[in-house]
Amino acid sequence: MIKSPRARSMARWPVALTLSALLGATLMGCNDKEAVNNSSDADSKAEKALAEDQSITINNTAEPESIDPHKVSAVPEGNIIRQLFIGLVDTDREGKTVPGMAESWESKDNKVWTFKLRDAKWSNGDPVTAEDFVYSWQRLVDPNTASPYASYLVDAKVSGAEAVMAGEANPETLGIKALDNKTLQITLTEPVPYFPDMLIHTSTKPVPQKVIEQFGDKWTDAANIVVNGPYTLSEWRVNDKIVLKRNPSYFDNAHTTIDTVTILPISSPTTDVARYQAGEVDVSAEVPPEQFESIKASMGKELRVAPRLCTYYYKYNTVRSPFNDVRVRRALALALDRDVIATKVMGQGQQPAYQLTPPSTNGMTNFTPEWQAWSKEQRIKEANSLLQQAGYSASHPLKFQLLYNTSDNHKKIAVAFSSLIKEALGTDKVQVELVNKEWKTYLDTRRTGDYDIARSSWCGDYNEPSSFLNTLKTDNTNNHGKYSSPEFDRLLNQTLVEGVDAKQRANLYQQAEAQLDADMPNLNMYHYVGVRLVKPYVIGFPDNDPLDVWHMKDVAIAKH
Repeated sequence: MIKSPRARSMARWPVALTLSALLGATLMGCNDKEAVNNSSDADSKAEKALAEDQSITINNTAEPESIDPHKVSAVPEGNIIRQLFIGLVDTDREGKTVPGMAESWESKDNKVWTFKLRDAKWSNGDPVTAEDFVYSWQRLVDPNTASPYASYLVDAKVSGAEAVMAGEANPETLGIKALDNKTLQITLTEPVPYFPDMLIHTSTKPVPQKVIEQFGDKWTDAANIVVNGPYTLSEWRVNDKIVLKRNPSYFDNAHTTIDTVTILPISSPTTDVARYQAGEVDVSAEVPPEQFESIKASMGKELRVAPRLCTYYYKYNTVRSPFNDVRVRRALALALDRDVIATKVMGQGQQPAYQLTPPSTNGMTNFTPEWQAWSKEQRIKEANSLLQQAGYSASHPLKFQLLYNTSDNHKKIAVAFSSLIKEALGTDKVQVELVNKEWKTYLDTRRTGDYDIARSSWCGDYNEPSSFLNTLKTDNTNNHGKYSSPEFDRLLNQTLVEGVDAKQRANLYQQAEAQLDADMPNLNMYHYVGVRLVKPYVIGFPDNDPLDVWHMKDVAIAKH
């Protein structure tokens, strides 16, 4: 899923800040109200007395474009939707797949899956049934929904998904049916052993059919919304806050402790930290790189740093000049000193990225490109040669716009990128215009392909390489750069052919990464670490989930 935003205003401006100036700046199960056992804190074995007021405020970095599970594609939206809706499966504090609306599931061949649903209710008192999932998945792939995640069920190999998404078949032909109110059967075209893990994703959660049919696009308004998760929407003040309240109809409400969740859209990491220090935020979203060391020294016990299954990269528009030429794409990738970006501009533990898939992803055999071992001088020499072959020189400089969503960190990276590229290839050969846009506008601009090269990132929807690599398949709805490689598609499709084992699948993923290196649809920069501040009285906020999938139902506030 697309990682974090930071958005405020729209502006166009030339690069005026030098790299040296930039680096100088950046381098400076119990009774609700009695007790809770927290397995993710240092003193996890001890029970703590809880505060009377079980309210929490967390920063989420952006104003969401929607909270309709079928209308979104990014992390901030998913963070909210996850508190409101529960899918067939869920995750625990370590990111492991656990039962959600389904109490159990089974498959004899990894192709036909049967899910047994628990007794659960929507917030209006209606039962959650297998038909709710049938409706929801049909809505997801229906072209009339125009979901940015419509191809997710295609990648999951759900029978009929591709034809429905293409408008060639009725949504009712999708391979999902209710055997009875509490039994759901899903048929795949190929065996997918990790299929249940895919179902933690936002797009596969159920939505209430009769509410959508009654209110249309207004069904997610606070006055109309009906949910099946631990919280319901109480208030939404645009660009200010979203307030969630406990849902008494939630099946596991007895084990939920937090009563009120306030979610803020603070786009500036500096403002985020300032409001945290002022006591207005209990859990921050980020820590600015330039404040990292000082905060580590002064608030080390509240600082949480953990690896994340996320990759930061620039996405080329491969069907628009100048980046429809692989030589130009490759020249920039070779010329960029990504170690400077990872270790100096960020400098919080991020690792330089030479492949899209984070190396720690389950089931990955990592790919090491030959040029990774080259000296800086050798890379720059080859980059200049490629640029010259593509027809660019001092008399005919390479010109392009770099799109990013407004954020202090994204601005620093964009300025550093521009400076490093110019330093390597020659200031007279490259001209970069930086374009920053507010989060929703940025997303829309990227989806419509109205850009040259765009800031991007991807966080795994589940812990398996296909979550990253599928996004570059030809018809994937998240393939905004329009990359298309029959060989890459073949390799990804081969991973789920019957008889392919885990070792062979890992090898195919490695070959797919090699194909991406040859074609360079993305310019990979670094693999993430999560860096945030958490108040000492917040119990149970997860540290050990590489997907960073937090649930407020698992959190509590201790007396303080």
